[in-house]
Amino acid sequence: MSDQSLALKPVESLTLEEAQAELGRLAAEIAVHDKAYHGADAPLITDAEYDALRARNLAIEERFPELVRADSPSRRVGATPSEAFAEIRHARPMLSLDNLFSDEDVVDFADSVRRFLGLGADALPVFTAEPKIDGLSLSIRYEGGRLAVAATRGDGLTGENVTANVRTIADIPDTLPAGVPDVVEIRGEVYMGRKDFLALNERMRAEGGKVFANPRNAAAGSLRQLDPTITAKRPLRFFAYAWGDMPRLETTQYDTVRRFADWGFPVNDLMVRCPSVEAMIAHYHRIEADRATLDYDIDGVVYKVDDLTLQDRLGFRSRSPRWATAHKFPAERAFTVLKDIEIQVGRTGALTPVAKLEPVTVGGVVVSNATLHNEDYIKGIGQSGLPIREGRDIRVGDTVIVQRAGDVIPQIVDVVTDKRGPDSVPYVFPTLCPACGSHAVREERGDGRLDAVRRCTGGLVCPAQQVEKLKHFASRNAFDIEGLGDKQIEFFHALEEPELRIRTPADIFTLEAREAKSFKRLRDFPGFGATSVKNLFAAIEARRAIALNRLIFGLGIRHVGETNAKILARAYGTWDHFQEAMIAAADKPGEAWAELNAVDGIGTVVAEAVVDFFAEPHNRDAVAALLAEVRPEAMEALVAVASPVAGKTVVFTGSLEKMTRDEAKATAERLGAKVAGSVSKKTDLVVAGPGAGSKLAKATELGIEVIDEDAWLERIQGL
Repeated sequence: MSDQSLALKPVESLTLEEAQAELGRLAAEIAVHDKAYHGADAPLITDAEYDALRARNLAIEERFPELVRADSPSRRVGATPSEAFAEIRHARPMLSLDNLFSDEDVVDFADSVRRFLGLGADALPVFTAEPKIDGLSLSIRYEGGRLAVAATRGDGLTGENVTANVRTIADIPDTLPAGVPDVVEIRGEVYMGRKDFLALNERMRAEGGKVFANPRNAAAGSLRQLDPTITAKRPLRFFAYAWGDMPRLETTQYDTVRRFADWGFPVNDLMVRCPSVEAMIAHYHRIEADRATLDYDIDGVVYKVDDLTLQDRLGFRSRSPRWATAHKFPAERAFTVLKDIEIQVGRTGALTPVAKLEPVTVGGVVVSNATLHNEDYIKGIGQSGLPIREGRDIRVGDTVIVQRAGDVIPQIVDVVTDKRGPDSVPYVFPTLCPACGSHAVREERGDGRLDAVRRCTGGLVCPAQQVEKLKHFASRNAFDIEGLGDKQIEFFHALEEPELRIRTPADIFTLEAREAKSFKRLRDFPGFGATSVKNLFAAIEARRAIALNRLIFGLGIRHVGETNAKILARAYGTWDHFQEAMIAAADKPGEAWAELNAVDGIGTVVAEAVVDFFAEPHNRDAVAALLAEVRPEAMEALVAVASPVAGKTVVFTGSLEKMTRDEAKATAERLGAKVAGSVSKKTDLVVAGPGAGSKLAKATELGIEVIDEDAWLERIQGL
């Protein structure tokens, strides 16, 4: 598949190998755009197109967490500082913000904050909302009240020293009033007003100089001049909205920014406090409506938790804070015709509908495919079971509205029913697998509703699943067999010669011996030479000893990604222990089933999937054949050093009053403990709060140590 075709393929339909290739392409493409935007001040694509690339990268990583690259854009902020400037290491990283693209996303963001903090359903912290300035991020450090150094964001850790240029910006004071802390680090955005931008371009045009594409490029290019006298001639402005290395002066975000204004820094007068999600969204739409009247460019609204103590509790992800996010302005939409609906079958048997469109340009890119998510989405039913699009279904031949940018991939967001022809009929989702003809069913979920995804029941007899499972088995984060990629798997699977065919994982490891007895050798096939065949056999041989977590992941058990595979490997240690426990867990509710469900991070859904896998005789046969060829290596549990709870299994029960359950769990795991969801003979410690019930009773029955929240905090104090 070409890079262009792969770029348009829905994330839900990507195979593991395709996802790996797509993440590589996205990492390289985003790096080019980061360098153009942050390093050369000359973006090659629109902000919406850039956001779409990042969103697609993030969605693929969420579906395939095992494929996250070391150079992933989700781990990177900005771009490497230019060698033309001296480097400055930020005392505190200058992180980026996650993006939201709809009012519903704002509700989800606020809910995630509330849940993390353990607040009630009707409780929500106050947020600030302010315009997201489209300029260049800057950090300015004052020492003893005098401007000492100024740096661009750079890659978030190291920026460019632009101190001499910053001293020429009238909005930025050289000295601060008496009484300020000895160290003050102000962060904000350098920008250029629209009127000033137009006047500058007129002057540059008259002088035969460079004409800038937009105010952001003009501001960034002006600030990053090697000659400060050129910067001094450019009408740069500044908004202060954050801080870095400095003592806390106020208790809220809003009051701290107002303090900056008292010191002489410009702050945005559209920054407000919002006591509710409705107020946040209303302010966003007010700013959106007034956007054209502002004399500076903005591309959205930034929301921040106002209370600084809550900000500390929420903390940070790898490249962004949990307590802040950016609500971007709407993506571009276009109208086109839905020509067909194609059903693709994935590794787990999922039938995914893909819209085949009359090609249309959306956000500067020609789109011919779009996601349709699942059969309920086609019918006009959302994940909650309630109508979406006011219940309008999607039909072949419809005129549809396609949205790109801000969404992971292009998607159909609505239908123009006025243009629907008289012969139009509702789309009937197939109940038979298009790849093998087996029944395709929707499983019942734990809450009694049907799963949104329809799946083929063919299992290993389904060629689509069989091939995809083999691709997964040989992939980078499973067995990582060099030279056995997607094309090679498809080739070996389709071969007519049984002695060279690969249909099961064990067939990979018996290939060399079978090939040696075959009249037809691999070197006789196009694309294979003596050297490539030798290298392939060597790569296979090198994987006969395999880490336990890689083996578990490689089996392709539903719901068991790389993270869950590691959790299971650490919990059970050896393959024999793991397999015996999974077979024994089929006896519910027995001790093995309880032990499996007590493993933190392994809920009922994952437990059911693993037990069901080992309950199938053909799966056990396939595993037995594989284990005759490979040697799984034991995996030790992670244990922290110098911690009184390291290596212990801890259960939290009842209400925690001084921290949320998420915070307690994160702290325990950081100190090397294993957090379980239920009490068993292997539990070492139970932390019981008010309202503790059956878990406390069982701990008492088993003679397990029980302490309250205060005792827990005392035990881990200072760690």
